[in-house]
Amino acid sequence: MASELRTVLVVGTGLIGTSVALALRGHGVRVLLADRDQGAVRLARELGAGEEWHAGGDRADLAVIAVPPAHVATELLALQEAGAAGHYTDVASVKALPIDEARRLGCDLGAYVASHPLAGREKSGPGAARADLFLGRPWALCPTPESSPEARAAVLRLVELCGANPVEVDAGDHDRAVAVVSHAPHVTASAVAARLADASEVALGLAGQGVRDVTRIAGGDPGLWLGILSGNAAPVAEVLEAVSRDLAEAASALRAVAEGDGTASSDITQLLKRGVAGHGRIPGKHGGPASSYVVVQVVIGDRPGQLAKLFQVCDEVGVNVEDVRLEHAPGLPLGIAEVSVQPDAAPVLTGALHERGWQVPGPGQEM
Repeated sequence: MASELRTVLVVGTGLIGTSVALALRGHGVRVLLADRDQGAVRLARELGAGEEWHAGGDRADLAVIAVPPAHVATELLALQEAGAAGHYTDVASVKALPIDEARRLGCDLGAYVASHPLAGREKSGPGAARADLFLGRPWALCPTPESSPEARAAVLRLVELCGANPVEVDAGDHDRAVAVVSHAPHVTASAVAARLADASEVALGLAGQGVRDVTRIAGGDPGLWLGILSGNAAPVAEVLEAVSRDLAEAASALRAVAEGDGTASSDITQLLKRGVAGHGRIPGKHGGPASSYVVVQVVIGDRPGQLAKLFQVCDEVGVNVEDVRLEHAPGLPLGIAEVSVQPDAAPVLTGALHERGWQVPGPGQEM
C-alpha cells in the first residue's frame, strides 16, 4: 500500500532526527522540526533540515520521534493528544520498552509503528547529521498487532525515502539482536578504551590501527548511551556475562601459560578460532555474504588531493574499491592507505600503481 508523505514532523533534532530530516528534504518533503533544545532546532534549520514546528500548527502526515528510549512513549502520547500527525514512529534503538510504555499510557497503537534505523556515527548532534546516513542500511520495523495498514505504509515510505532496507522483526527479538551486534560491543569497546585512560605515554606512542579499530565506537556520548543501555539492560547484561566468561577463561589460561603450562594455550586458540568464525559471519556489503578481499597497501602523502589521485588510478584501470582505511605514520607526513579489492583485481591495481610511481610496500594480504 503506497503512502505519500507530504509533511513530516521530526521531534528531536540530534544526529538521527536531523539526518532523517535532511534525507526527506532531498526528496522535496516538507519537514517540521521540534526539540526542547532550541539551539539544536536552529542549527538543524540552518543546515536545511526543515522549518520549526509550533504546537497547534500544521498537521503532519507522519511524526518521527527521535528521542531517548525512556521518553518515546510520553512524547508519543503528547503528540497524539495534540493531533500532531496522522501516523507515528520512533527511531530509538530499543523497541520493547517504548511499546510497553505506550500501551500502558493508553497511546493509540493503531497509528504507531515502532522502528529503528541501524545507522549512526560516533559524533552526535545535528552538526554530525548526513542525508545519506541510512543509505543501504537495515531499518527495523516492529509493528504491534494494533498497527494499522496505513501506519505501516507511512513508515515504509519513510524508510524508502531515506534509502534504507526495511526489516520487520518482533520487538523482543530486535532488542536481543542489537544487544549482540551494537549495545554490548559498545560497552566492550569502552572497557578496552578505559584501559588507555591510565596508560603510559610509551603505550600511547605505540598505539596502532588495531586499538583504534577496537575502541572507535567508545567515543560516543555517555549520556546518550546510558539511556540506550538502561532501556535494554537485561539482554545486554546476558551478552556481557557471556563475553566476561570468555575473557575470564582467557585470562586464566594466560596465567597458566605464564607459569609454564604450555597446554593452556589451546584454550586461547579455541577462543581466537571462534572469533574468526564469528567475524566471518558478518554480512558483506549490500547485506550479502561476507567476501574475502585482498588489501593493497599504498604509501600516501598527508597532503590535499592524494586520496583523489589514488582513486583516479583505480578508476583508470577499472578496479572497484570495496573498502579503504588510512593509517598514519607517527611523526611523519605520510601514511598507509589500505585499499580492499577483489582478489583478481589486486595484481592489476598493484601493477598500475607501480607504473605511476606509487610506493606499494608489499603484496596484498587477505582480510
